[in-house]
Amino acid sequence: MMGAVTCVGVFSPARAAAASAAAPGLDDPAKKEIAMKLVSSAENSTLDWKAQYQYIEDIGDGRGYTAGIIGFCSGTGDMLDLVDLYTDRKPGNVLAKYLPALRRVDGTDSHDGLDPHFTEDWRKAARDAAFQQAQNDERDRVYFNPAVKQGKTDGVRALGQFAYYDAIVMHGNGGDATSFGSIRRRALRQAQPPAQGGDETTYLNAFLDARVWAMKQEEAHSDTSRVDTAQRVFLRQGNLDLNPPLNWKVYGDSYHIG
Repeated sequence: MMGAVTCVGVFSPARAAAASAAAPGLDDPAKKEIAMKLVSSAENSTLDWKAQYQYIEDIGDGRGYTAGIIGFCSGTGDMLDLVDLYTDRKPGNVLAKYLPALRRVDGTDSHDGLDPHFTEDWRKAARDAAFQQAQNDERDRVYFNPAVKQGKTDGVRALGQFAYYDAIVMHGNGGDATSFGSIRRRALRQAQPPAQGGDETTYLNAFLDARVWAMKQEEAHSDTSRVDTAQRVFLRQGNLDLNPPLNWKVYGDSYHIG
């Protein structure tokens, strides 16, 4: 036991950085596919994330309509940005006429100017490869790439990068108390990341603790199983590189990636 503790203590930041650099990050295509499936299990109760381009509903969380592969919301601006991008690439598309309404409802949960046909038109657009690509690109620009970049800067491997990504997906990367940046700062008060000489597992536990705190601040996100019975499971197993096979649960449902 003492030997194990001592080994952790002398694992230098340089060696930690080397271990991180040697393993594929979350932006490795195979790891990214795993990340998409993990998020889909929590957001849509399925591993088939590509079936979610057409998904749209109001889940009652105060963000208006939630839609697409990453949960773009009519009330938080990212759905507006997505439809803007789609329209830049394909003027006159079936969603372009909703841009004025999306600008008006930004910051609210209102459906004003969207109902009654917006959900139907969203599903029509989702059959268009150009709209699917726009969803992919906005997911990467707003959520995935910032998470991976910050994770690599902090010296955490694929699991840590995924924990960052999942947090940005749910909480956004704004300036409020439960945003990703605030969650990370809360974790940094408890532990240092590998890039600052800290132990990776200790730091990720602190980050997940901060994430759970943030989730519990909002009733719609108060079920913390996507952390407790998924990310925390991989961390307890020491699977910092997020290597399959992976077994986890979300909201009581079991999932497996072989």
